[in-house]
Amino acid sequence: MQQTAGIHHITSFVRDPQRNVDFYAGVLGLRLVKKTINFDAPEVYHLYFGNEMGSPGTAITFFPSPGSRIGRVGGGQVGYTIYAVPTGTFEFWEKRLAKFGVETERSERFGETYLRFKDPDGLQLEIVEREEGRASKWSFGGVPAEKAIKGFGGALLYSTAPERTMSVLQQVLGLKKIAEENGLIRFRAAGDIGNVIDINAEPMPWGAGGAGTVHHIAWRAKNDEDHRVWRERVERNGLHPTPIVDRQYFNALYFREAGGILFEVATDTPGFDNDEPFEALGEKLMLPEWYEKHRDAIESNLLPIEVRVLKEDQA
Repeated sequence: MQQTAGIHHITSFVRDPQRNVDFYAGVLGLRLVKKTINFDAPEVYHLYFGNEMGSPGTAITFFPSPGSRIGRVGGGQVGYTIYAVPTGTFEFWEKRLAKFGVETERSERFGETYLRFKDPDGLQLEIVEREEGRASKWSFGGVPAEKAIKGFGGALLYSTAPERTMSVLQQVLGLKKIAEENGLIRFRAAGDIGNVIDINAEPMPWGAGGAGTVHHIAWRAKNDEDHRVWRERVERNGLHPTPIVDRQYFNALYFREAGGILFEVATDTPGFDNDEPFEALGEKLMLPEWYEKHRDAIESNLLPIEVRVLKEDQA
């Protein structure tokens, strides 16, 4: 049976682009691997953060839109985006977040301890220690590579129809149910990063999209051929996928499952070094060729951003 390796990327709405860069690069130590635009709304940045390459399973992406409405986290969304860090680094992250004034709380599920917190727009995040998954090679500010976020640990899904969502996870995406506890059900994908998915067992009331909420969660396809098979599989299960769309760094297809969550399937290839060298990732605004003739107008409409070491790390 065809199985996804796990999460490819997760995309969310936020407001201020510089504040977004300061938190995910400055505080969390992720690399800004791509600075581009929302191909469907070129007046809005699309920012990608991840490990040194933005490898599949590490890339969190954002549509920053100043002045946009604040969303409400709820059913039909990813409730928590979960990061995996190396074992033995939990207290480092607890102290680091405290240094930047980020409120945290510990929670427990399935025998693991999670550190819960929110980004400046209210996006719900967690950190968990995991042995599995390749270590990041990226270091920035006060985050050395040996303590850096590896990538996604997984996600906690909020479904309005959990039985139907779980059917998609198992019958379409090939995840395996592995545990059940305190109103949550746990599934595992085939890979070693972005591979643990928890879901509420009872229906959740609908959320509302906006800043501080997840727009979609994307699952991994190996390559273009595998992707075409995924599209056939999704369609065969009555889920009405979109046509395959070229996103420059991966190909994508989208479908909304019955619990309200927007799912994407994205290819691992070609990757973020498709149009700029590894050492320069994220430094220049990259545009697809059909927008290149509008570069001046697009750039003049976007707020300037920079990756910078924050004052708390300069002492």
